[in-house]
Amino acid sequence: MANNIDDGTSSCSTNVKPNGNSGDKLRQIQDNVDQLYYFRDHFFDNHDINKESNNKNKEVENELKKTLDILKTHRDQCERENRAWFYYQWGRALNITPEFNPEALEILKKAVKLDYKLTEAWNELGECLWRKGDMEDAKNCFEGALRRAPNKVSLRSLSMVLRQLGNTKDEKKKNVLDGVTKAKEAVNMDIEDGISWLVLGNAYLTAFFTLGQDPKLLKQSMAAYRQANRDQAARNQPDLHYNRAVALKYEEEYQEALEGFSKSQLLDQSWQAPKSKERDLLQYLKKVQSLVVNKGQLKQKRLQSFSTSLSNPSKDLGPYVGGKYVTSGGRSIVLENVALSSLHPGINVEKVVLGKVVCQVSSEDPIPFTFCIVDQRLDCYSVTIYNLAQGQGVIIGDSVAIPEPFVQLVNVDHNESVVSYRNIRVDSPMVLVVNGKKFGLDKHAPSEIGFTKSQ
Repeated sequence: MANNIDDGTSSCSTNVKPNGNSGDKLRQIQDNVDQLYYFRDHFFDNHDINKESNNKNKEVENELKKTLDILKTHRDQCERENRAWFYYQWGRALNITPEFNPEALEILKKAVKLDYKLTEAWNELGECLWRKGDMEDAKNCFEGALRRAPNKVSLRSLSMVLRQLGNTKDEKKKNVLDGVTKAKEAVNMDIEDGISWLVLGNAYLTAFFTLGQDPKLLKQSMAAYRQANRDQAARNQPDLHYNRAVALKYEEEYQEALEGFSKSQLLDQSWQAPKSKERDLLQYLKKVQSLVVNKGQLKQKRLQSFSTSLSNPSKDLGPYVGGKYVTSGGRSIVLENVALSSLHPGINVEKVVLGKVVCQVSSEDPIPFTFCIVDQRLDCYSVTIYNLAQGQGVIIGDSVAIPEPFVQLVNVDHNESVVSYRNIRVDSPMVLVVNGKKFGLDKHAPSEIGFTKSQ
């Protein structure tokens, strides 16, 4: 799968106080667990991210040990005061790490068995089951918690779990839509909660790739991420920066995407996906630049033969020959065949460019399909195609006509690497004419997005 969204934030770090029948010692225990979560979620508020990023997980583990020692010291008294609540806090403390903890699972099961009305414990148990991979059981926990008391944690957790469920394409689409609805409900319960905004951003981004790539969904995703970034706790979540970078990469906003992957990596050094994405993207950009500059590394004799064949474009323009074409909506568009050098950034209305493929660009990520073309003057641009069916594409020597080309200037300065070139972005392969023939429906397939740690 090409891209990765992560909802790795712990959604159940709640701050609900014990009931009125509980004593001061149990309230102190909750304060200790609250402080543990605050230490984790605000670690970089008090530590230099560039110097301490490698130490965060170790420091959190040290704080967890201290908290567990306090729990152990006061266990007898707290169990007498409210055994279910104490078990909930114990399991919640163990759930601080992103990995599944079998001990937390057993303790949280005891908590809900002792008090089935304890909504917070059901949420925490659902989080634990989710990390174990038991999605249906996790879903049941969150739904049960919602039936007992409406709350934002259950809603946003359900949003995340739903997006991982479904056996058929229709079921998955329905779950994605339901996931967006639950995330919106969570935000409406507390519009200041950045974690809920982060989950909503992820829900919109998943919907964008799953439900036909409506640009409105991508805009809504980015807007939700901006809201999340206003909250310090959410801003310290590595998946906020990672997922936003995934969206930016798809938009070919490469500078910001690289910065996002880099920031995500600093926030969680144990998570390898951001580091890999940053490295692979930078290598891809440098490779494209090199191939554009060197015209696919083809010899001059072959390049000259391409230029000669493009001097008579009638056959290669196919349906675009004669200076016009009719859209699927029946609208007649006038087209002028122009050189690559005459294109400007953005959409070039009523223009068509024709070129010969000089290379494909291999990459760890198959989306987008990337190749380079030269025109008759032997100017060279890269071309990125989205929503191309697997196994389809073009090969060296193919002629490619692109109507109303959308040009983007790629300029990147990252980790002492500077990249600059011009690229034509094609969102649907069905507008292309290859070797005089229009690409058909068999060439089209929506770009899919995958998932990593959790959704």
